[in-house]
Amino acid sequence: MKEITELLPHRKPFLFVDTLESVDDEQIIGYKTFGEDEFFFPGHFPQYPVVPGVILVETMAQCGGAGISQNGTLGDALFFLASVEKAKFRKQVRPGDRVKLVITNDRITKRSLKQSGKAYIGDEVAAEATWLCLVGEAPTE
Repeated sequence: MKEITELLPHRKPFLFVDTLESVDDEQIIGYKTFGEDEFFFPGHFPQYPVVPGVILVETMAQCGGAGISQNGTLGDALFFLASVEKAKFRKQVRPGDRVKLVITNDRITKRSLKQSGKAYIGDEVAAEATWLCLVGEAPTE
């Protein structure tokens, strides 16, 4: 497997995938450990730090994009988050938690990528969502 930084254009502090475990045409499995030094913890919430739900959705989407890049399904395209549906947050993700990301490729075309995913802590679902990414290229300037 390629390094995550070879698969995604994101960089710290906005890179939320550590590793991919497996990638195939239907499913992508990856991991992210949220360290105590994440940029959002001091403000969300100082007395009881919790990973924001929007970050969990972004983490799942990044994992899905990294898997598509690893597989070479859409070449060197970039994926831009266009919509999020059915997002549910079931368990708080705290500093030090290792999150397992299980992503399903629902539909892939040359112009869009629809995926759904679940973020687990142990055997418990912490978050789930469905999202659509538009496929494009970065402007050259």
